[in-house]
Amino acid sequence: MRHFPALTATLLLLACASAPPPPDWQSQSFAALKSYTSAYLSGNTRVAEVEFERAKAEVARTGRPDLMARIELLRCATEVASLVMKPCAGFAAVAQDAAPAEQAYASFIAGRWDTLQAAQLPTHYRALVTQSQAQAGQTAKPEQGASAPSQNKLHQIEDPLARLVAAGALIQRQPLSSIDLDLAVETASDQGWRRPLLAWLGVQLKRQQTVGEAHAAAKTQRRIDLALQKN
Repeated sequence: MRHFPALTATLLLLACASAPPPPDWQSQSFAALKSYTSAYLSGNTRVAEVEFERAKAEVARTGRPDLMARIELLRCATEVASLVMKPCAGFAAVAQDAAPAEQAYASFIAGRWDTLQAAQLPTHYRALVTQSQAQAGQTAKPEQGASAPSQNKLHQIEDPLARLVAAGALIQRQPLSSIDLDLAVETASDQGWRRPLLAWLGVQLKRQQTVGEAHAAAKTQRRIDLALQKN
């Protein structure tokens, strides 16, 4: 998988990086998380579950709940990228031992940005959060006459999975513009990630149907039907 999420590297591997070869648990958990992410995004739930449990077993060998919190965040972020919105129960179970950066990331993927300090997030998310907070402030003061731009800063996030995570977090706060929604669809499509593609196409189809774009809706439905085909 060419685009393994930066979250894994920064929150798990770099936290334990050293000059000698990595310990066995670290390399094994990395491989399992990579397999989990690939399987989940492709829609293979059974394999994804097996690989994530393997990763958890490797991390548990360290006796470090802070590391367990990080991989639980990876799972929840991957689900958010696929528009699976539910409480991050695995993280909540170990949240008291998570560092401030992980606490901030948990708030980010849940769409709780109002008091979020952008500086605590990975660099590629900061501009998006800052912009969203500014827009929320403008909405709260209509006398300023400001309006939200038609496009958020999703396009500035280069990593495909990180971009979809951001889109999934943002849509919990506000409806996405057509530009941003198209970007999320094409990001999933370009990577061949069936699960998030179907989720984002579903949102796109609903919007097209709502505004009466029959031709566009029919085209989107054909894309959904094709993506649902399995050999």
